[in-house]
Order: sequence, then C-alpha cells, then structure tokens
Amino acid sequence: MDSDMALRRLAEAEGVEAAGYWDIRGNLHEASPESLRVILGAMGVPANTPSEVNDSLSRIDSLRSRPSPPRVLVRRVDNFSTILATNDGSVGGPAEWRLTTETGEALKGEGDLSALVLPRLPIGRHQLRFTAGDETAETCLVIVPDRCWLPDELAARPGFWGVMAQLYGLRSDRNWGMGDFGDLEALVGWAARAGADVVGVNPLHALRPCDLGSASPYSPTSRFFIEPLYLDMDRIGSSAQSPAAAQAATLREGSLVDYAAVAAFKERAVWETYHSFVGQEAEDRADFERFCVEGGELLRRFATFQVIAEALGIPDWRAWPEALRQAESPEVAHFVRGREDRVGYFSYLQWQADRQLEGVASAARAAGMAIGLYCDLALGAVPGGAETWAAPHHYACQVEIGAPPDDFAREGQAWGLAPFKPQGLEADAYDHFSRLLRANMRRAGALRIDHAMSLRRLFWIPCGGRASEGVYVRYPVEDLLGALALESQRHRCLVIGEDLGTVPEGFRPRMEAAGVISYRVLYFEKEGSQFRPPSQYPSLSSACVATHDLPTLAGFWSGSDLEDRHQAGRLETDVFEEAMSARRQEKLELSRALLAEGLIDAPAGFEPVVDGPLTSSLAAAIHAFVARTNSLLCFAQLEDLAGETHQANVPGPGADFPNWRRRLGLTGGELAQDRRANEILAAIVAERAGPR
Repeated sequence: MDSDMALRRLAEAEGVEAAGYWDIRGNLHEASPESLRVILGAMGVPANTPSEVNDSLSRIDSLRSRPSPPRVLVRRVDNFSTILATNDGSVGGPAEWRLTTETGEALKGEGDLSALVLPRLPIGRHQLRFTAGDETAETCLVIVPDRCWLPDELAARPGFWGVMAQLYGLRSDRNWGMGDFGDLEALVGWAARAGADVVGVNPLHALRPCDLGSASPYSPTSRFFIEPLYLDMDRIGSSAQSPAAAQAATLREGSLVDYAAVAAFKERAVWETYHSFVGQEAEDRADFERFCVEGGELLRRFATFQVIAEALGIPDWRAWPEALRQAESPEVAHFVRGREDRVGYFSYLQWQADRQLEGVASAARAAGMAIGLYCDLALGAVPGGAETWAAPHHYACQVEIGAPPDDFAREGQAWGLAPFKPQGLEADAYDHFSRLLRANMRRAGALRIDHAMSLRRLFWIPCGGRASEGVYVRYPVEDLLGALALESQRHRCLVIGEDLGTVPEGFRPRMEAAGVISYRVLYFEKEGSQFRPPSQYPSLSSACVATHDLPTLAGFWSGSDLEDRHQAGRLETDVFEEAMSARRQEKLELSRALLAEGLIDAPAGFEPVVDGPLTSSLAAAIHAFVARTNSLLCFAQLEDLAGETHQANVPGPGADFPNWRRRLGLTGGELAQDRRANEILAAIVAERAGPR
C-alpha cells in the first residue's frame, strides 16, 4: 500500500477527516501528510514513519479481529433493551452477566452477548460485568435521557428574557478594582425587579496564574475551577475588610481593569484571612473540610499546580523541570511537602468562590427568576495549564483548536486551546467530560456551550502551523449528547449551544432534537442581504443583538469597530472604505426590517435613520425586534443598555485592543436610572409579554 494512502487510512480509522475540508468559499483544502502525522501523534498514535503507520494499522486490525464488549455503551432510556447487538454479530456467545446500578443495586442473569436483553434501568452510570468461561469483561452502561432539560414553565409562559454581563467589567462604589460576586448579586436583584428571568455571565473559569496579562475567560488554566479574583472581599472575613480605602478607590478608576494590581491587593488580604480561618474550630471549618473531600484528587491537583506555578513563576507546566510535569510523580509530592499551607490556601479560595457563587444563585431563585444564572463553558483550556496537567491523557497538547477560513476570519483562526482526545473521552466512559459539565452546572440554571459543534467535530491545527493547515477530527456526538442530556436533567439546567461559524450539515436539527437551544445573533440572521423577520426565528433558540466578540449596537451603528480596526492596521484603507459602505447598506436593511414590523416610523423615508445617530428609541426598537422573535430566550448585553461603543473582545492576532478589560461606563445604580437602558428594557418586556 502506498505510504500516503496507508497514512490516510490510519487517520480515518482514528476519526480524522483525512481527505481535508471545504472552506466557506468552496475551496478544498487537502490534509497534508505532515499535518496528519502531527495530529495522529497528538492522539498517541505513532505515525512518523511508514513502519510506524503499518504497525498502528496492524494494531487496529488486531483489535477488530478479537472483539470484546466495548468499554462504554451509552443508551437512551427508552431504547436500551438490546444492549450489545452488532451488525456483524462479531460480539456474541453465551455469558453470565452481573450489573451493579449507580445506586448499588445488584442484578444478574445469562444471555447471548450478540443480543443481550436487560431489565429496564433508570438513567445513570451502571457497571456491567460479563463472564464467559475463564474470561471476564466490564462495560460501563450509561443510560441517558433523550433530551436536555427544559422547564415546564415554557408551555405556560414562553417569553423568557435576560441580560448578559462581563462580570469583571461591572462597576460599583464598593468592589476592589473589578466586578465581583457582590456586584453580580446586585445585578441579579436589579434584573429580577425589571422582570428578567436570567442573568448571564462570561466564563468564570480560573485564569492562568502568574500570567494575568492574558485575561481571556475563554483561555483558562482550568474550566473545573473558579477564578478567585471574582471574590467579594466584604464577604471573606473581618481581616479582609480593612484595606487602604484610597488604593481600592484608585483601582476602581479608569476604563480598564488592571488584573495584576487587583490580584496583588486581594492576595494580601485573603492570605491573612485564611491564616485566621485555619485556627478556627467553627462550623465553617467543617464545611471547608467537606468541600475538600468532595473535591477529591482533582481539587488537590489544581491547588498543587497553583503552588508550583507560583513558586517557579511559570504558568505553563511544559516549561517546568521534567520531574514536575507529572502530577503523580514523587518529585511533585516532595516539592509541595513544605508548602502545604499554600495548597490549603488555594483550596480555600475555591471554597469561598463556590460559596459566593451559590449565594448569587440562591439570590436569583429567591427573587423568583425562572432560570437564574446563565454560565458559560469555554471550548477548552490552555495546553500548559492546570486542567491538562491534572489529566494529561485526556488532552492533545501538540495541537490547538481553531476554525478554517471563513467570512469572519479569512485566514482561519487558531485559539491556543488543547482539545479533548476522542479516545480519551471513551476510555474513561465519558466520566471526565461529565465531571466538567457538573462543575459548571452546579450553580447554573442554564449553561452555554461555546462552539457547540465540538460535540461532533473539532478543527485541529498543529501548534505553530497556519490555521488553514488544520484538519477536522470527529467526536462521538451521540455519546456526548447523551452525557450532556444526563447532566442537564440532573441539574435542571438548560443547555444553549453556540452554533455560529462553520456548522456541519444536519447539526442544528440534531441539536434541536436533543433539546439543545440554538444561538442566534441578529447581525447574522439574514436571507441574502435581508434580515430574517422575527417570525422565522426557531422557537428553540436564544436570540440577541450582539455578543462579546462582535460590535456593540452603538459600535455597529457608528462604524467605530471598523474605524478601530483601520487605525490598528487590521483593515487597509480600501477595505475599510468598502466595509463602511457595506455597513451603511446593512443598517439600511435593518431599518427596513424594523419598518416592516412597525417598530419605527418613516413617513418621509428612513434614510435619516440610517445616517443619524443611534438614539435610545432606535436602540429600543432594535431590541424589540429581537424580543419579538419566536425564540425561547432573548438577551440584551449590558454594554448595549449602557450605550457602550467598544466591544469586550476584538478577535484576531496582536495586542492592539484591551480585550477582556473594559469596564462599563456606568455603575449598577446609574444603569438602573439610565434612560436608554430603561427604554430598551421596557421594549423587551412589552414584546416578551405579548403573543408571538
């Protein structure tokens, strides 16, 4: 067999789309042998030489010739009776079986493995053990719901709405330099009084230690744990309540968050509080110890990672001494032996953060919100962070996740995140994936899955390569959807799948069938150049005007986002002029859509609407348009309520923009009195209360 053909056969057998991909402009990008070798190597599949490729193929053929019960089986609760039936009958023969349910109940029986019939089982993770002669095998049988959770209230009152916030950017007269959980609780109270059902926030994941210059919540060190910079210091303890008032006030000034300064300020106060706490024998101490026990090895490894990164001043474990790169090594245990107080301290931070986030969730429930907190799960973690160090066998750290070229990014995108290994997910019966969901659903009424297409496939790019050199890797979508539905139902947590960009054919219908809410952004909802009318939005969707990665409404209307890119050198003059002309046409089409819905008056035509400023009444009309959609949910960004011009994040290379640092121009109290904000909210309430 030709060596390239063998390589492609091996790649396809491992779930790699070896033929390449078609970009949004209809161009075929063939997968290069070099990319395939890197991607297979990242999966742990030797493929650097023809000999390694042949050996890997032989291993696959050998496994197929010696069939055995699979490591994991995911079955829907209403369709699981025939557990091991196979098309070719390769798994078969009489065997005794013993099943231990998730709750510890034991069942046993006999049957043919090719068509084994079990009694009806509840949803959950059950262990199935087979014995045939002298051989035994085990399968994790995961019984899952057909759909993610949707509240009963939807049928009676489908007009849910809420507000979205970048938590770090919330202003107040009491925080220590960035928005915190106290500010979030105040926002929840204000939103609830306005009639909102949900308040959404950016990912709250732990940021990279010693590297707070990289503050993207979508590039965390770990998605299993919370960033302690969001702690409300007034709720930590008495010794944390006496900072230099002048310093706190200084940190609150200006338009940008200084993460490093805030971290240094809070660190001193919380460390003192922790030392005071350690000597206590109070009920809180017992609660902390329970939290550590429940957090188990994962919490211990996270805290240990933080200690090592702090001591070395290096946030990337791949640059650590070789002996410290394995979490279970004796050298790691020796390194932290004299630093147990810091290990306890980092666990304490997580306990406090979890308690405060639960306090916000409780406040939302007490205020009568139908959904409450809407949290955000980032697509991945950085390759050298705590998440990959704690469980390296689950991640491919020699590649990064990205996206192929499209209209949004002509050269494609590389996001610097490590993907899950599909084989690693299956190897532990999706337990690690389920733990990640539980960590992010435990305080949430809704969870947004960033780049939900990852459930079906991900674009892997060799580290250091161009985005266009990437290749798609397939994932076990049905199994992952099952695990997602199981955790969603157990936590009574809505699931919103961010499905923007290159969406595979058939993906959205499958997500709808699974109860995953689609994500619809006004700017993109078009038929040709015309904006899609509200009646054509799918009911199982979440609608909004803009997102953190897109121009705010004021920025869109003024074109300031294009001007900023032009000034930063990202748009050549001729391209900038074309883009401004296209933006004017886009505003014209939006005005026509508003006019068709009767949301604006234009007795003398609507050209002045296009060329004039974004008035509060026009901003309200645009939000009314989104609120009028058939969508189950609709959201307004705080930036749009406040009339902000600059977006939270400007995607792309370079450090031209202060991404993830911008503060709102208004405090919570000022926003509550703001005319624009109140006009927009009144328009949303009026539309959401009416028939659609």
